[in-house]
Amino acid sequence: MTSLWAAFQFLTILPPIVRRPFTKKELGQSVGFYPLVGLALGGAILGLDAALRLALPTQVSAVLVLAAWAVLTRGLHLDGFLDTCDGLFGGFTPERRLEILRDSRVGAFGVIGGVLLLLGKYAALTTLQDRAAALLLAPILGRWAMSMAIVAFPYARENGLGRDIKDYTRWPQAVLAGCTALAVTWLFGQAPGLIALVGAGVIVIAAGLWVQRLIPGLTGDIYGAICELVELGVLVFFTIGLWPAH
Repeated sequence: MTSLWAAFQFLTILPPIVRRPFTKKELGQSVGFYPLVGLALGGAILGLDAALRLALPTQVSAVLVLAAWAVLTRGLHLDGFLDTCDGLFGGFTPERRLEILRDSRVGAFGVIGGVLLLLGKYAALTTLQDRAAALLLAPILGRWAMSMAIVAFPYARENGLGRDIKDYTRWPQAVLAGCTALAVTWLFGQAPGLIALVGAGVIVIAAGLWVQRLIPGLTGDIYGAICELVELGVLVFFTIGLWPAH
């Protein structure tokens, strides 16, 4: 249970339930529960979206949903996406890219990437064909993607929080996360959901391999960037008018 609380406290704005620093082992084991955190986030976002659309136009509710999405996650993954854009596009050597990734300031590439990411999510939210499946599965598959990236790819640095999580995450956590994501995806998305899950896996592999061409491995910021890319991909996928609404 402590590892489950660690997942929620690390990935969301949930007030501390365990009022002590989590051990490295607890943080590593919490990776298996990432999709459950995504399910809770997806349920909250879906409920908020349904309530807002009762009184507001779709465009206005989409902005408020995006704002709530960022608040519920403390902007953690969005910040990682901005830093990743700056680091990978702003440096010309692996050492320089890692140095920029560590810098908390946001540069031009981060601003451009963040604007395009939010515009993409906004456009998708205003044109979704299956809102329930999209809003539930995007957070779930985004956090499943992080768990896969943590297990499957090397870490770029010798120390840090991401290093601790990587070192204490094993394949049992990946299996737990994968089984959870698969079950929930089938329950709420059925065949289109499974296609989205496969697409999320493709994004993880493609992003991980591409990053390794630029720096020695992944970082915590890049885990967050992968989450954001998968969320965007899932939302865009459900704008396609081929899927029956649930």
